[in-house]
Amino acid sequence: QVQLVESGGGLVQPGGSLKLSCKASGFSIHNYAMGWFRQAPGKGLEWVSSIYSDGTNTYYADSVKGRFTISRDNAKNTLYQQMNSLKSEDTAVYYCAKSLRGSWSKYDYWGQGTQVTVSS
Repeated sequence: QVQLVESGGGLVQPGGSLKLSCKASGFSIHNYAMGWFRQAPGKGLEWVSSIYSDGTNTYYADSVKGRFTISRDNAKNTLYQQMNSLKSEDTAVYYCAKSLRGSWSKYDYWGQGTQVTVSS
């Protein structure tokens, strides 16, 4: 049974940093690209970042490029996202997701999400 459990969210001031983690179980992440998505209040699901199964390639939405870094530890079956220089518009529920095999842009499982609130 595929499970993805996010953690690391919280309240942070503008300009601050957070690091999200996503622990996977029921499958080995080393076979799949993984990604992060977010959903702000009253808005739809937005893709944020993706990383290849071997970590060689990463992709970012323009809104987070240069501030967020996606990474993975396949030995720990865990995905991460370091978020720096946070802005109020980054406030959202953040979800990690597992890709379809052989794709980095199509996803079939999401976690339950972790809330990130950027506010002074």
